Amino acid sequence: MTARILSLHIYPIKSCAGIDLAESPIDRAGLAYDRRWMLIGADGQFMTQRQWPAMALVRTALTADALRVSAPGMPDLDVPLDGSGLESAAQSVAVWGDTISARHESAAVGKWFSEFLKTPCRLLKVDSAAARDAKPDWVSRWVDAHPDLADSFVGTHHFGFADGFPLLIANQASLDDLNARLQAKGVAPVPMDRFRPNIVVQGEWEPFEEDHTAMISAAGVRMAFVKPCTRCSIPDIDQRTAQQHDEPGRTLAGYRNLDIGVVFGQNAILDAPEGARLKVGDAVEIELDF
Repeated sequence: MTARILSLHIYPIKSCAGIDLAESPIDRAGLAYDRRWMLIGADGQFMTQRQWPAMALVRTALTADALRVSAPGMPDLDVPLDGSGLESAAQSVAVWGDTISARHESAAVGKWFSEFLKTPCRLLKVDSAAARDAKPDWVSRWVDAHPDLADSFVGTHHFGFADGFPLLIANQASLDDLNARLQAKGVAPVPMDRFRPNIVVQGEWEPFEEDHTAMISAAGVRMAFVKPCTRCSIPDIDQRTAQQHDEPGRTLAGYRNLDIGVVFGQNAILDAPEGARLKVGDAVEIELDF
């Protein structure tokens, strides 16, 4: 099967706007800088677009030494990449039942986000010593089902604030299929950013054939598809305006409602050689699960 990487994306702050990349370093934790920061509210719970759609309007960019954050009506904010703005004490925070060690960015950074989102909040960064592992039940299930492929995937898969796994991979043909169904109903098509993937693949991959794919490989990086990605209401939020709709969720639920929920895309763990990089246009090998 012939396919290629169509696009690469990171989301430095969980549930805020992403960055489109031409290339990226990658290791077992995923793409560099992906979901390394997260907002928490006054109650200590992590914040997402489900409750605060305006988070979609918080844009991010990487400079040589900072994560640059911008939002309508706000001055640009630079958050140092070297951690020099972090407070000293680490704390444990919860992400979907997991706990991970993190540290607060400065109070001034928290004030910026609190002012824009109109709710008290703080920005956290994953602590350098954090060790949150990918969901072991799903990883073990995949390893047991693929003994001929599993050797390089055995072991830990530590990552940051993503929901449960280091990578989310999407098939462009699946989005094309969804958009054809939307257009047949007189509904405007949606862009891939509604689903917030890290890697989008295009080529000789049929719509939703990712359901039956064991793994893909690109540039020496192997990515095992360990769990379909269950979808919440975020795909119904326009990532450019933060306005919430009832599509594409309604249509997707009509034909992609599996036993674990409504799904689109695949969560993956990976094995990457030291110094690995992925680039848009890289050839992708697809290993079907038959």
